Amino acid sequence: MKRLFSIIAATIVALTATAQTTISVEVSNPLKTDRTDQPVVISLAGYGDVRSALVTCNGEELACQLDDLDQDDTYDELCFLVDLKSHEKRRYVVTLYDEGEPRQYKARVYAEMLMRNDKVKEKNRHDNYIESITARGDCANSYNLQHHHGVDFESELNGIRIYFDKRQTLDLYGKFQKRLELKETQFYTSAEQKEQGYGDDVLWVGNTFGLGAFRGWDGKEPTMIDPVRSRTQRIVSYGPLRTIVEIVDRGWQLPATAHSSAEGTAAANSSLFTLHSSLNMTIRYTQYAGHRDTDVDVYFNRDMSDHLFSTGIINVKGSQEFSDHKGLRACWGTDYPSTDTVKWSRETVGLAICIPQKHIASEEPANKDNYTYVVKPDGAHLSYKVCYTSANEQFGYHSAQEWFDYLKAWRKEVDAPVVVK
Repeated sequence: MKRLFSIIAATIVALTATAQTTISVEVSNPLKTDRTDQPVVISLAGYGDVRSALVTCNGEELACQLDDLDQDDTYDELCFLVDLKSHEKRRYVVTLYDEGEPRQYKARVYAEMLMRNDKVKEKNRHDNYIESITARGDCANSYNLQHHHGVDFESELNGIRIYFDKRQTLDLYGKFQKRLELKETQFYTSAEQKEQGYGDDVLWVGNTFGLGAFRGWDGKEPTMIDPVRSRTQRIVSYGPLRTIVEIVDRGWQLPATAHSSAEGTAAANSSLFTLHSSLNMTIRYTQYAGHRDTDVDVYFNRDMSDHLFSTGIINVKGSQEFSDHKGLRACWGTDYPSTDTVKWSRETVGLAICIPQKHIASEEPANKDNYTYVVKPDGAHLSYKVCYTSANEQFGYHSAQEWFDYLKAWRKEVDAPVVVK
């Protein structure tokens, strides 16, 4: 009898070890234009402990990615990218396994964080890789803790670093060719690499928004993310199809912010509205392969729909502005980037931000620094997208008109994502 129970138990274990779930996923393109690298994201809640996955279409394997978003060692989402022609509909088969390791595919995105090593002579040869860093709010100089001053990430088309200080600004790397470069240049391209066709820093940001930094709002102008109890940068996912990085601000003491309601605005203008309130905030940046745009999601630890914040893009010197007055705002201009670039030549860039109308409280007139939006969360969340091009690109846009025309088409895609069933 004991032997019989042992056999039954072993059989159950064997069956459990090979358990799998198959899902049929239909994806359709609602637009009449062909589309490439469109993300399909599937929540794994309710599918048990998924350890590996396989995605196929008509028997052909597609690259896919499993992500542990909350870092509890359990995968939360499956992601894969699809190409669809005009109004095309395709069916994909997703198989989830409770054993094994995620399949390995060619990396199409990259992210890194590096601690500074002042003993290294070549400024782009650091190898002190880290995955997360937290600085107390009274840290004297968090900006210089990391090489390239904060986390960076890229797709084949773009490269972004986020400053690890109260500005939390997005600074930009312009490429000549479609490829991953930040592992080699570490955002500081050498003269030799420049001769080989590598890109470089293409934007001076100072205290501006740069490309869509998220800030507070005091009723008149943007405010920095300061003071805070602590600030953290971390890499949540390295790829191969999307990289996810997060900025976490704990104990942010908000300014005496104007509320979004008429009553709140009146309170903000009164002498009674002087109390500060503490807030925890996580800003998540998601970069998909094949994309020059980046998704920004801002999460709060409580309902903030009665508070106002700000974001926008830098007013590049002498730039031309474009706005559809429905949440898409852009510019095209030329200026000197930071002094760490090779030969410090002027660079031409096109920048853009796209915000859902439900989040827009006002579109502020341009000033010498920024094109500003005043924004309001929907409960405890707010989202938008940022996008840019460098005129150095052999594959991109080389005039304001070309850039603005591209953005009009991009807006249509943003408003009509692929439909997943």
